[in-house]
Amino acid sequence: MTKYDAVGVEELEAGACKIVTIAGKSIGVYYNGKEYYAIRNVCPHQQVELCKGKFTGTTLETKPHEYIYGREGEILTCPWHAWEFDVKTGKALVDPDRYRVKVYEVSVENNRVWVHVD
Repeated sequence: MTKYDAVGVEELEAGACKIVTIAGKSIGVYYNGKEYYAIRNVCPHQQVELCKGKFTGTTLETKPHEYIYGREGEILTCPWHAWEFDVKTGKALVDPDRYRVKVYEVSVENNRVWVHVD
């Protein structure tokens, strides 16, 4: 596995994304205010640029007629058809065993965010 210098920590505000090209792959680097994530910039549904979607939370599983919002800073929503993906695992919320996006290990060294790509 090779690590690549992706972005400076000062360049990425909480809730923001920076799309970078690493080893020929388009990857979105995210910061939720606590942790950094890196996810492939391709939705498995229609191959649209996934990282141009919203980086937010989602409604949680609840009782009927009860709506609770949560998981702020963990969910990436596709800009075309609103498919939701967990940025930690890459799994789609609707069918996690069938749909997923590649995620990459991330480290922070010397105020730089490094993405580890195999």
